[in-house]
Amino acid sequence: MPFRLSAATERDIPVILSLIQALADYERLADQVESTEADLRAALFGPRPAAEVILGYTGDDPAGFALYFQTFSTFKGRPGLYLEDIFVKPEWRRQGLGQQLLARLARIAVERGYGRMEWSVLNWNDTALRVYRAVGARPMNDWTVYRLNGAALRDLAGRDRVETEGTESTD
Repeated sequence: MPFRLSAATERDIPVILSLIQALADYERLADQVESTEADLRAALFGPRPAAEVILGYTGDDPAGFALYFQTFSTFKGRPGLYLEDIFVKPEWRRQGLGQQLLARLARIAVERGYGRMEWSVLNWNDTALRVYRAVGARPMNDWTVYRLNGAALRDLAGRDRVETEGTESTD
């Protein structure tokens, strides 16, 4: 059965959240999902959208999604596309949907004049690694992803004592 790709709209929020939860289950991270429909509505369709979503359907059934946002490369002097999440439901894997989602994102990046497209992948996800290699992606072996969140993020934010022009000091 052929797949249909479409840009998500606000009415797709329940579908997006269900796919995020399915992705978290697959990645063994279900306990870390905090996102709600209200969060997604604000982040994806609010006055300043933080990301965009492409949904993949087979017939009327959601089969997968890709969530992405714009980055910026100082070396290229141009924006880039960062793929935050891509997920295809198990029953639709190995039928080309993952590659179709990646191809759509590549087209978006090219049409928008972006200099590159990047993403992270779990080292144990051999299925995804095979797909990424098949489309010509290569790992960035000299780089390590760092993350700052929760209390560590708040603690570091509390160290900002420099007054910024047009804002008050955090003291």
